[in-house]
Amino acid sequence: MRFMIIVKATADSEAGKMPSRELLTEMGKYNEQLINAGVLLAGEGLHPSARGARVKFEGSKRTVVDGPFAETKELIAGFWLIQVKSKEEAIEWVRRCPNPFECDSEIEIRQVFEMEDFGDAATPELCAQEERMRAQLAQA
Repeated sequence: MRFMIIVKATADSEAGKMPSRELLTEMGKYNEQLINAGVLLAGEGLHPSARGARVKFEGSKRTVVDGPFAETKELIAGFWLIQVKSKEEAIEWVRRCPNPFECDSEIEIRQVFEMEDFGDAATPELCAQEERMRAQLAQA
């Protein structure tokens, strides 16, 4: 099972405040633990929303809105993508994580859809296409 571990933004992260050397060191150790356990697939921090954009979809119309975005509690400051056996195991990994901002913060855990989750809508052709794309990504 794959899980996206979503680090929620804070006022400091949105202001562009960089983490301390100590926090970077602790995060590096944590990431090494994830790698050594064979569960880390990807993980990155994100720049503040002021440097981002959103694309709003209304029918066939697309509207681009530049950041910053107001609702800090709804923004993402970073993520990990991990592969573990259960939600409980994902929770245990997150419980070991250093506090990402050295202040009150929140991390959300969300399971990633797999093709089998889509039932009959996941035709053999779509499943084969998914496998081809994953193989291409693995080679990149």
